[in-house]
Amino acid sequence: MCSDSPRGEKPIVLHVRVMAGLGGGPEKTILRSPRALAAYGYRGVCVYLHPPGDPGFSELRQKAARLEATLLGIPDRGPWDLRVVSAAYRVCRRLRPAIWQGHDYKTNLLGLLISRVCPVRLVSMVHGWTVEGRRIRFYYRLDRLWLRFYERVICVSEDLRAECLRWGVRPERCVVIENAIDLSEYQRQWPTEVAKRRLGLPPDAFIVGNVGRLSPEKGLAGLVEAVAQLQPKFENLRQQTADFPAAAILGQPPAEQLQRPPMPIHLVLVGDGPQRQELAALAHQRGIADRVHLVGYQPDPHPWYEAMDLFVSNSIREGLPNVLLEAMAFEVPVVATRIAGVSRLIEPEQNGLLIEPGDQTGLTAAIGRLLADSELRRRLAQAGRHTVETRYNFQIRMAKVAAVYDDLLGRKRLSRGPR
Repeated sequence: MCSDSPRGEKPIVLHVRVMAGLGGGPEKTILRSPRALAAYGYRGVCVYLHPPGDPGFSELRQKAARLEATLLGIPDRGPWDLRVVSAAYRVCRRLRPAIWQGHDYKTNLLGLLISRVCPVRLVSMVHGWTVEGRRIRFYYRLDRLWLRFYERVICVSEDLRAECLRWGVRPERCVVIENAIDLSEYQRQWPTEVAKRRLGLPPDAFIVGNVGRLSPEKGLAGLVEAVAQLQPKFENLRQQTADFPAAAILGQPPAEQLQRPPMPIHLVLVGDGPQRQELAALAHQRGIADRVHLVGYQPDPHPWYEAMDLFVSNSIREGLPNVLLEAMAFEVPVVATRIAGVSRLIEPEQNGLLIEPGDQTGLTAAIGRLLADSELRRRLAQAGRHTVETRYNFQIRMAKVAAVYDDLLGRKRLSRGPR
């Protein structure tokens, strides 16, 4: 049996997650949590289940070291590898954590098993159920069933909380704490045109960008189609400004909106994933392969944000994507789909534009509108930065998370950090 943490030591929070490859958005939050939690009297330890020899885990180790996060690895050979249970038990026996925080369906189940032999309190962070596939949907269904046995469930958006309540999680155990970012890491260093030159992008191009996994739920094929549809209209506009239907999109004559000849449109997709070849083939088929840049995974995507004139999140399913917050922090205007936590983040016409999921016409029109209106881009960019500063600050988020732990353990607040 495990024993309780010794008196006088900081309670340990284990952040446990399954990862293959390069991971995703949750890693940005998980790896930053230990350092932030120290201010509230907790010691955070990250434990990742990963395929043996996975090079992505080596990259994760480097990130953890930069963020001063303790990272432990457990080899995971698949859904039925029961050795992960004994390995997790050994970690708990050695560290004697106060809290087990699962981050996905497998680590939520593992937490339930471990809690039978170790006195850990159970917390789950629900990031969203977005990946498609029959087997994955089955796992998601099981996850929502056993979340009802968790003592606290933290959701990153209101719609996820509503989903948890539908599956039997008790309301008093389920809270919403939205994603946030560390603003000290997201400060623009270079003007957009300079950033383009530094990355070898055409400085006179209008760069539409996205950062994240290249997979169907992100709606990236729609971005390729939008660029393909808009490009000929702007090329024609170079010859005759009146040919471009900006009046229909903007409600104003083109001449009042465009102060110079329109820029060529380029699409930059930062990230990797199963849809990469499909997207490359689509760009070639639509005749814009030279204007679609699939730059792959970038350990530091910050320079790419700075080179973007517009960030577009066309996701069909998502909780509250960190990349959207990051783009706004870099003062890049954004267009996003009206889904989950995004609907709370984006105030239409104030700090971004919202479109309906799957609305190709609306997506193309929104991109065309912002391409044509530099003043609107400037206003949305400034408001976006202000939104992140005032509502999505990482330190404030972690104060809320620490308060959940305090309540669960019956502790008094030990820090004077932000509440």
